[in-house]
Amino acid sequence: MEFLTEFPSLGRADLSAMRRWIDGNFREFTRATGEALEAFFNPLLKFLVWFEDLLQATPWPIILLVIGGLAWLGARDWKITIGSVVAFVLIGVFGMWEDTMSTLAIISVATILCIAIGIPIGILMSRSDRMQSIITPILDVMQTIPSFVYLIPVVMLLGIGKVPGLIAVCIYAIPPIVRLTNLGIRLVDADVMEAADAFGASPRQKLFGVQVPLALPNIFAGVNQTIMMALSMVVIASMIGVQGLGVPVLRAISNQYLALGLMNGLAIVALAIIFDRVSQTYGKRLQAYRTGRGND
Repeated sequence: MEFLTEFPSLGRADLSAMRRWIDGNFREFTRATGEALEAFFNPLLKFLVWFEDLLQATPWPIILLVIGGLAWLGARDWKITIGSVVAFVLIGVFGMWEDTMSTLAIISVATILCIAIGIPIGILMSRSDRMQSIITPILDVMQTIPSFVYLIPVVMLLGIGKVPGLIAVCIYAIPPIVRLTNLGIRLVDADVMEAADAFGASPRQKLFGVQVPLALPNIFAGVNQTIMMALSMVVIASMIGVQGLGVPVLRAISNQYLALGLMNGLAIVALAIIFDRVSQTYGKRLQAYRTGRGND
Protein backbone atom coordinates (compact mmCIF):
# COMPACT_ATOMS: atom_id res chain seq x y z
CA MET A 1 0.00 0.00 0.00
CA GLU A 2 2.81 2.43 0.82
CA PHE A 3 4.33 1.77 -2.58
CA LEU A 4 1.01 2.48 -4.31
CA THR A 5 0.58 5.74 -2.40
CA GLU A 6 4.06 6.89 -3.37
CA PHE A 7 3.42 6.05 -7.02
CA PRO A 8 -0.30 6.72 -7.59
CA SER A 9 0.11 6.32 -11.35
CA LEU A 10 0.79 2.60 -10.74
CA GLY A 11 -2.47 1.83 -8.96
CA ARG A 12 -4.02 -1.62 -8.76
CA ALA A 13 -6.43 -0.87 -11.58
CA ASP A 14 -3.57 0.16 -13.87
CA LEU A 15 -1.51 -2.90 -12.94
CA SER A 16 -4.52 -5.15 -13.51
CA ALA A 17 -5.16 -3.53 -16.89
CA MET A 18 -1.50 -3.96 -17.85
CA ARG A 19 -1.59 -7.65 -16.91
CA ARG A 20 -4.78 -8.16 -18.91
CA TRP A 21 -3.16 -6.43 -21.89
CA ILE A 22 -0.08 -8.66 -21.68
CA ASP A 23 -2.18 -11.83 -21.28
CA GLY A 24 -4.46 -10.88 -24.15
CA ASN A 25 -1.64 -10.11 -26.54
CA PHE A 26 0.20 -13.30 -25.61
CA ARG A 27 -2.95 -15.35 -26.24
CA GLU A 28 -3.35 -13.70 -29.63
CA PHE A 29 0.31 -14.43 -30.38
CA THR A 30 -0.06 -18.11 -29.46
CA ARG A 31 -3.17 -18.46 -31.60
CA ALA A 32 -1.48 -16.80 -34.55
CA THR A 33 1.83 -18.69 -34.34
CA GLY A 34 0.88 -21.95 -32.62
CA GLU A 35 0.54 -24.05 -35.77
CA ALA A 36 3.70 -22.58 -37.31
CA LEU A 37 5.69 -23.31 -34.16
CA GLU A 38 4.40 -26.88 -34.01
CA ALA A 39 5.37 -27.39 -37.66
CA PHE A 40 8.82 -25.92 -36.98
CA PHE A 41 9.49 -28.27 -34.05
CA ASN A 42 7.87 -31.31 -35.67
CA PRO A 43 11.16 -32.70 -37.10
CA LEU A 44 12.71 -32.43 -33.63
CA LEU A 45 9.73 -34.29 -32.15
CA LYS A 46 10.01 -37.04 -34.78
CA PHE A 47 13.73 -37.45 -34.10
CA LEU A 48 13.17 -37.60 -30.33
CA VAL A 49 10.37 -40.17 -30.68
CA TRP A 50 12.46 -42.23 -33.12
CA PHE A 51 15.49 -42.20 -30.83
CA GLU A 52 13.41 -43.12 -27.78
CA ASP A 53 11.72 -45.98 -29.66
CA LEU A 54 15.14 -47.15 -30.88
CA LEU A 55 16.55 -47.30 -27.35
CA GLN A 56 13.50 -49.11 -26.00
CA ALA A 57 13.37 -51.60 -28.88
CA THR A 58 17.08 -52.43 -28.78
CA PRO A 59 17.79 -55.65 -26.80
CA TRP A 60 19.33 -54.96 -23.41
CA PRO A 61 22.60 -56.86 -24.08
CA ILE A 62 23.33 -54.52 -27.01
CA ILE A 63 22.55 -51.46 -24.86
CA LEU A 64 24.92 -52.76 -22.17
CA LEU A 65 27.66 -53.29 -24.77
CA VAL A 66 27.18 -49.77 -26.12
CA ILE A 67 27.18 -48.25 -22.62
CA GLY A 68 30.31 -50.20 -21.70
CA GLY A 69 32.04 -49.26 -24.95
CA LEU A 70 31.24 -45.55 -24.59
CA ALA A 71 32.33 -45.59 -20.94
CA TRP A 72 35.63 -47.23 -21.89
CA LEU A 73 36.26 -44.84 -24.79
CA GLY A 74 35.56 -41.85 -22.55
CA ALA A 75 37.21 -42.88 -19.31
CA ARG A 76 39.66 -45.66 -20.26
CA ASP A 77 39.05 -47.00 -16.76
CA TRP A 78 37.81 -50.53 -16.08
CA LYS A 79 36.26 -49.54 -12.75
CA ILE A 80 34.10 -46.85 -14.34
CA THR A 81 33.23 -49.12 -17.27
CA ILE A 82 32.20 -52.06 -15.09
CA GLY A 83 30.38 -49.75 -12.69
CA SER A 84 28.37 -48.26 -15.57
CA VAL A 85 27.36 -51.67 -16.87
CA VAL A 86 26.44 -52.94 -13.38
CA ALA A 87 24.35 -49.81 -12.75
CA PHE A 88 22.32 -50.42 -15.91
CA VAL A 89 21.92 -54.10 -15.04
CA LEU A 90 20.49 -53.14 -11.64
CA ILE A 91 18.18 -50.60 -13.31
CA GLY A 92 16.82 -53.41 -15.48
CA VAL A 93 16.52 -55.85 -12.58
CA PHE A 94 14.41 -53.37 -10.60
CA GLY A 95 12.06 -52.77 -13.54
CA MET A 96 13.13 -49.24 -14.49
CA TRP A 97 14.60 -50.03 -17.91
CA GLU A 98 11.97 -48.40 -20.15
CA ASP A 99 11.80 -45.22 -18.06
CA THR A 100 15.60 -45.05 -18.06
CA MET A 101 15.72 -45.37 -21.85
CA SER A 102 13.18 -42.53 -22.16
CA THR A 103 15.27 -40.37 -19.83
CA LEU A 104 18.45 -41.30 -21.71
CA ALA A 105 16.80 -40.30 -24.99
CA ILE A 106 15.71 -36.83 -23.89
CA ILE A 107 19.00 -36.13 -22.07
CA SER A 108 21.01 -37.20 -25.13
CA VAL A 109 18.95 -35.08 -27.54
CA ALA A 110 19.00 -32.11 -25.16
CA THR A 111 22.79 -32.38 -24.81
CA ILE A 112 23.25 -32.54 -28.59
CA LEU A 113 21.06 -29.45 -29.01
CA CYS A 114 22.91 -27.58 -26.26
CA ILE A 115 26.27 -28.41 -27.86
CA ALA A 116 25.08 -27.44 -31.35
CA ILE A 117 23.68 -24.11 -30.15
CA GLY A 118 25.91 -23.33 -27.15
CA ILE A 119 29.38 -23.75 -28.66
CA PRO A 120 28.77 -21.31 -31.57
CA ILE A 121 27.32 -18.77 -29.12
CA GLY A 122 30.34 -19.23 -26.83
CA ILE A 123 32.69 -18.72 -29.79
CA LEU A 124 30.77 -15.56 -30.75
CA MET A 125 31.10 -14.25 -27.19
CA SER A 126 34.83 -14.96 -27.14
CA ARG A 127 35.40 -12.94 -30.31
CA SER A 128 33.42 -9.86 -29.27
CA ASP A 129 33.37 -8.10 -25.90
CA ARG A 130 30.17 -6.38 -26.95
CA MET A 131 28.41 -9.69 -27.62
CA GLN A 132 29.69 -10.99 -24.29
CA SER A 133 28.17 -7.99 -22.49
CA ILE A 134 24.84 -8.63 -24.25
CA ILE A 135 24.67 -12.42 -23.84
CA THR A 136 25.99 -12.69 -20.26
CA PRO A 137 22.90 -11.07 -18.63
CA ILE A 138 20.66 -13.39 -20.68
CA LEU A 139 22.59 -16.41 -19.38
CA ASP A 140 22.31 -15.02 -15.83
CA VAL A 141 18.53 -14.81 -16.20
CA MET A 142 18.33 -18.32 -17.67
CA GLN A 143 20.27 -19.74 -14.72
CA THR A 144 18.53 -17.82 -11.93
CA ILE A 145 14.88 -17.68 -13.01
CA PRO A 146 12.82 -20.54 -11.50
CA SER A 147 12.19 -23.27 -14.03
CA PHE A 148 8.44 -23.16 -13.41
CA VAL A 149 8.38 -19.55 -14.63
CA TYR A 150 9.67 -20.27 -18.14
CA LEU A 151 7.59 -23.45 -18.30
CA ILE A 152 4.49 -21.22 -18.47
CA PRO A 153 5.16 -19.57 -21.86
CA VAL A 154 6.64 -22.77 -23.31
CA VAL A 155 3.52 -24.78 -22.39
CA MET A 156 1.20 -22.00 -23.58
CA LEU A 157 2.98 -21.92 -26.94
CA LEU A 158 3.45 -25.65 -27.56
CA GLY A 159 1.13 -27.38 -25.11
CA ILE A 160 1.94 -30.49 -23.10
CA GLY A 161 4.39 -32.99 -24.55
CA LYS A 162 7.95 -33.98 -25.31
CA VAL A 163 9.04 -30.87 -27.24
CA PRO A 164 8.07 -28.35 -24.53
CA GLY A 165 9.91 -30.49 -21.99
CA LEU A 166 12.96 -30.70 -24.24
CA ILE A 167 12.97 -26.91 -24.73
CA ALA A 168 12.67 -26.35 -20.98
CA VAL A 169 15.59 -28.71 -20.35
CA CYS A 170 17.71 -26.91 -22.97
CA ILE A 171 16.93 -23.45 -21.54
CA TYR A 172 18.06 -24.61 -18.11
CA ALA A 173 21.09 -26.61 -19.26
CA ILE A 174 22.68 -24.51 -22.03
CA PRO A 175 24.35 -21.67 -20.02
CA PRO A 176 27.34 -23.73 -18.72
CA ILE A 177 28.55 -24.80 -22.15
CA VAL A 178 28.20 -21.25 -23.49
CA ARG A 179 30.13 -19.76 -20.56
CA LEU A 180 32.91 -22.35 -20.53
CA THR A 181 33.38 -22.26 -24.30
CA ASN A 182 33.81 -18.49 -24.08
CA LEU A 183 36.15 -18.83 -21.10
CA GLY A 184 38.23 -21.59 -22.67
CA ILE A 185 38.88 -19.63 -25.86
CA ARG A 186 39.68 -16.44 -23.95
CA LEU A 187 42.18 -18.33 -21.77
CA VAL A 188 44.30 -19.45 -24.73
CA ASP A 189 47.84 -18.15 -24.19
CA ALA A 190 48.59 -14.89 -25.99
CA ASP A 191 52.03 -16.22 -26.96
CA VAL A 192 50.39 -19.08 -28.84
CA MET A 193 48.20 -16.63 -30.73
CA GLU A 194 51.24 -14.49 -31.57
CA ALA A 195 52.97 -17.58 -32.95
CA ALA A 196 49.92 -18.34 -35.10
CA ASP A 197 49.98 -14.76 -36.39
CA ALA A 198 53.66 -15.10 -37.17
CA PHE A 199 52.94 -18.16 -39.32
CA GLY A 200 50.31 -16.15 -41.23
CA ALA A 201 47.25 -18.02 -39.97
CA SER A 202 43.89 -16.56 -40.95
CA PRO A 203 41.29 -15.77 -38.25
CA ARG A 204 39.41 -18.95 -39.17
CA GLN A 205 42.57 -21.05 -38.97
CA LYS A 206 43.46 -19.52 -35.60
CA LEU A 207 39.99 -20.23 -34.26
CA PHE A 208 39.58 -23.84 -35.41
CA GLY A 209 43.23 -24.82 -35.54
CA VAL A 210 44.50 -23.22 -32.33
CA GLN A 211 41.88 -21.74 -30.00
CA VAL A 212 39.15 -24.37 -30.10
CA PRO A 213 41.54 -27.36 -29.75
CA LEU A 214 43.29 -25.72 -26.77
CA ALA A 215 39.92 -24.84 -25.23
CA LEU A 216 38.57 -28.41 -25.50
CA PRO A 217 39.14 -29.27 -21.79
CA ASN A 218 37.01 -26.27 -20.79
CA ILE A 219 34.43 -27.09 -23.44
CA PHE A 220 34.12 -30.66 -22.15
CA ALA A 221 33.75 -29.29 -18.62
CA GLY A 222 30.83 -27.30 -20.02
CA VAL A 223 29.37 -30.44 -21.60
CA ASN A 224 29.68 -32.19 -18.22
CA GLN A 225 27.80 -29.40 -16.43
CA THR A 226 25.17 -29.26 -19.17
CA ILE A 227 24.46 -32.99 -18.77
CA MET A 228 24.21 -32.64 -14.99
CA MET A 229 21.78 -29.72 -15.26
CA ALA A 230 19.71 -31.56 -17.87
CA LEU A 231 19.40 -34.55 -15.53
CA SER A 232 18.32 -32.26 -12.71
CA MET A 233 15.35 -31.16 -14.88
CA VAL A 234 14.04 -34.71 -15.41
CA VAL A 235 11.45 -34.57 -12.61
CA ILE A 236 10.26 -31.05 -13.48
CA ALA A 237 9.97 -31.94 -17.18
CA SER A 238 7.76 -34.90 -16.23
CA MET A 239 5.13 -32.37 -15.09
CA ILE A 240 4.54 -31.33 -18.70
CA GLY A 241 4.32 -34.76 -20.26
CA VAL A 242 7.92 -35.92 -20.64
CA GLN A 243 8.19 -39.67 -20.05
CA GLY A 244 11.07 -41.11 -18.07
CA LEU A 245 12.31 -41.60 -14.54
CA GLY A 246 10.74 -38.31 -13.45
CA VAL A 247 7.19 -39.64 -13.88
CA PRO A 248 7.40 -42.33 -11.15
CA VAL A 249 9.24 -39.86 -8.89
CA LEU A 250 6.41 -37.37 -9.35
CA ARG A 251 3.86 -40.12 -8.73
CA ALA A 252 5.73 -41.16 -5.59
CA ILE A 253 5.65 -37.58 -4.29
CA SER A 254 1.92 -37.28 -4.98
CA ASN A 255 1.00 -40.61 -3.36
CA GLN A 256 3.74 -40.92 -0.71
CA TYR A 257 5.29 -44.01 -2.29
CA LEU A 258 8.67 -43.92 -0.56
CA ALA A 259 10.18 -47.04 -2.17
CA LEU A 260 9.13 -46.03 -5.69
CA GLY A 261 10.55 -42.54 -5.25
CA LEU A 262 13.84 -43.77 -3.81
CA MET A 263 14.40 -46.41 -6.50
CA ASN A 264 13.78 -44.05 -9.42
CA GLY A 265 15.64 -41.24 -7.69
CA LEU A 266 18.64 -43.48 -7.24
CA ALA A 267 18.43 -44.45 -10.93
CA ILE A 268 18.68 -40.74 -11.83
CA VAL A 269 21.63 -40.41 -9.45
CA ALA A 270 23.30 -43.43 -11.09
CA LEU A 271 22.93 -41.86 -14.54
CA ALA A 272 24.34 -38.59 -13.22
CA ILE A 273 27.37 -40.31 -11.68
CA ILE A 274 28.08 -42.30 -14.85
CA PHE A 275 27.88 -39.25 -17.12
CA ASP A 276 29.86 -37.16 -14.66
CA ARG A 277 32.71 -39.65 -14.20
CA VAL A 278 33.03 -40.49 -17.90
CA SER A 279 32.95 -36.88 -19.14
CA GLN A 280 35.23 -35.61 -16.35
CA THR A 281 37.79 -38.37 -16.93
CA TYR A 282 37.73 -37.75 -20.67
CA GLY A 283 38.27 -34.02 -20.10
CA LYS A 284 41.24 -34.71 -17.82
CA ARG A 285 42.77 -37.13 -20.33
CA LEU A 286 42.30 -34.56 -23.07
CA GLN A 287 43.95 -31.86 -20.96
CA ALA A 288 46.87 -34.15 -20.10
CA TYR A 289 47.27 -35.03 -23.78
CA ARG A 290 47.33 -31.36 -24.81
CA THR A 291 49.82 -30.51 -22.06
CA GLY A 292 52.05 -33.45 -22.89
CA ARG A 293 52.08 -32.67 -26.59
CA GLY A 294 52.83 -29.03 -25.83
CA ASN A 295 55.78 -29.98 -23.63
CA ASP A 296 57.15 -32.23 -26.32
